[in-house]
Amino acid sequence: MLNIVLHEPEIPQNAGNIGRTCVAIGARLHLIKPMGFSIEDKWVKRAGLDYWDKLEVTTYESYPDFLCKNFHGNQPDARIYMASTKAKRTYCDVEYERDTYIMFGKESAGIPEEILIDHEDTAIRIPMAPDIRSLNLSNAVAIVSYEVMRQWGFDSLEREGHLHRLSWR
Repeated sequence: MLNIVLHEPEIPQNAGNIGRTCVAIGARLHLIKPMGFSIEDKWVKRAGLDYWDKLEVTTYESYPDFLCKNFHGNQPDARIYMASTKAKRTYCDVEYERDTYIMFGKESAGIPEEILIDHEDTAIRIPMAPDIRSLNLSNAVAIVSYEVMRQWGFDSLEREGHLHRLSWR
């Protein structure tokens, strides 16, 4: 299963959009405090539309709390990738395992270097123009998440759409 991890997210609308993406692809959302909002915030729910109640979401008091509850003997085969503009390789250069966590940092600063330093081999980036600081967090999550889904053959996702009133010729 894909697990999206937000480290200290600040903007409720981004969290809502990311929650909606998680529901659309069958991913879990993990939120690491402190956060710049409450998950009960109207902007979170508004951005997530009517999908928020379908979301599998867990909050953690800190990064060590997240690690303790997800990686200490619980899931020995799970890997965590760190999405960061500071990474050396791109998100497309990775073959994602079936039990994958991808962590994204807060909007204003990204993942702290004190965390990144221990994850050089699993740090990934989205290529961008050199004068751009970063992408919007919810856009970055969608880009990387759909690459994972593509690699997994879009398992359990609807691959074909249908017209509502007409038929394709």
